Amino acid sequence: MSGPEIITLGCRLNIAESEAIREMTAGQDDLIVINSCAVTAEAVRQARQAIRRARRERPGARIMVTGCAAQTEPATFAAMPEVDAVLGNREKMEANSYASAAELSVSDIMAVRDTAPHMASAFAEHARAFLEVQNGCDHRCTFCIIPYGRGNSRSVPEGAVIDKVKQLVDAGYREIVLTGVDVTSYGPDLPGSPSLGLLIERILKGVSALPRLRLSSLDSVEIDERLFDLIAHEPRMMPHLHLSLQSGDDMILKRMKRRHARADAVRIVERLKSARPEISIGADIIAGFPTEDEAMFGNSLRLIAECGIVHGHIFPYSPRAGTPAARMPQVDRATIKARAARLRAACAGERARWLQSLIGSTQSVLVERNGMNGHAENFAPVRFARPQPPSSIVRAVITGLEKDALIAQEAQDD
Repeated sequence: MSGPEIITLGCRLNIAESEAIREMTAGQDDLIVINSCAVTAEAVRQARQAIRRARRERPGARIMVTGCAAQTEPATFAAMPEVDAVLGNREKMEANSYASAAELSVSDIMAVRDTAPHMASAFAEHARAFLEVQNGCDHRCTFCIIPYGRGNSRSVPEGAVIDKVKQLVDAGYREIVLTGVDVTSYGPDLPGSPSLGLLIERILKGVSALPRLRLSSLDSVEIDERLFDLIAHEPRMMPHLHLSLQSGDDMILKRMKRRHARADAVRIVERLKSARPEISIGADIIAGFPTEDEAMFGNSLRLIAECGIVHGHIFPYSPRAGTPAARMPQVDRATIKARAARLRAACAGERARWLQSLIGSTQSVLVERNGMNGHAENFAPVRFARPQPPSSIVRAVITGLEKDALIAQEAQDD
């Protein structure tokens, strides 16, 4: 065993923070850290399941639980006999937390005003690096527990971000993914109130050796003209956006306390595809939000085709204690499950047609560490017919499609 075992659940921000934890706990071979997610009740259940499995597989290890589920439900995890310590989201970014004997160390996340001192470097198994530029959220969607796990919005100063990007590029990373809980809210808490678009401009200007920059999930209503122009026209910005849409019905969006209407989502996607036709769209959609009837659900189902959603994250709604939506009239579980399945099937159909349309095209593919897999600029998964140099960017001709991955061979020079 060399170093701690880090088990990561949930979002890209957790992935990034897990790498910072790995660096802080180097040498602690007896340690298992479960970095949990709280976005759904199922995510919390998976965290408990991972803890029990870890204890069975390594009975003598120290098990420490952190992340959003630990922040929002510390007593739940502290009560588990398998758990040695519970750390809050602030405490997990402090190296001394992992040497401490404290069984429960969870502070008030709403009191946190600064960003984590460690800006995570990368996900060990990937050729691209995930970089935290923002944390927390100032919005209060009625279904969401995450602000209570992450605190209010706060941004990493531009200079620190650019310095970190330079370090990552010098370390061999060819693609950086900017992450955050609400990454489009970057900047108002910093001197001069820089926007996400301005941060991106300064990264691209300050780190000319960076070939590819990608964004994690965005709130579509916060895409201003500066950011839109970068996504639409800057070749180093990857043509792939994941949007936090949540529903395709205006009444449900209102009850969710979202800040966009259905027409806004359709309009921004139409504008993006008109400006940059190769762009691919992903989205988060919740199935079975309280009060959702069949007509409301139908509006979400049709949104998948209208927006051409090919990277779909479908969440069956589950009530989170303390959120307003938990007190609304609930949809029965069987209906939620059936609607989620229909949404997934619709996304799978869009994705299959999209991948099929890419056969015969030439794509720029970032090769993963195993040398056989990678992702195109539009985030289509690619598998090579023969090994390629890991972490390289390869021009590849797409020759086929097999099990949701494009088959490719390197393009021959003219």
